[in-house]
Amino acid sequence: MAVAPSSEKQVMVVGVDESDYGVHALEWTIDHFLAPSMPHPPFKVVVVHAKPSASATVGLVGPGAAEVFPIVDADLKKRAARVVEKAKDLCASKSVPDVTFEVLEGDPRIVLCDAVEKHHASILVVGSHGYGAIKRAVLGSVSDYCAHHAHCTVMIVKKPKAKH
Repeated sequence: MAVAPSSEKQVMVVGVDESDYGVHALEWTIDHFLAPSMPHPPFKVVVVHAKPSASATVGLVGPGAAEVFPIVDADLKKRAARVVEKAKDLCASKSVPDVTFEVLEGDPRIVLCDAVEKHHASILVVGSHGYGAIKRAVLGSVSDYCAHHAHCTVMIVKKPKAKH
């Protein structure tokens, strides 16, 4: 007896940030997996931006901190809104169906892995900033962390180097 195929689409989480690398990862994904030439894309897309918390950004306590946090938080919210707006514009310009956008507060590594779990994603797409070994060791690599900790396939999209 044949089993009817499920009409439920798989979920693809795409992490975006303010960098050109995050935008490139989203654009590459759209062009290769969700192009308008595909009448029925296999994925429902969830675009996720991790907004840092004001306390993690400021990193100070004591007198004056309470006055600084609301200002920093307002700026972080504006920056997050710009990131999401850019992603929405890109998706709209390429006629991407079935896409949602989320801004979640926290460390991008944890936020993206949590989004994979929350949405039961079968694939996570992240960009690569192309840091060398030392910068990666000092700053930490979101893509490296996700490749080791996300409970799904992780695709790391590298931006091609500019040709001279």
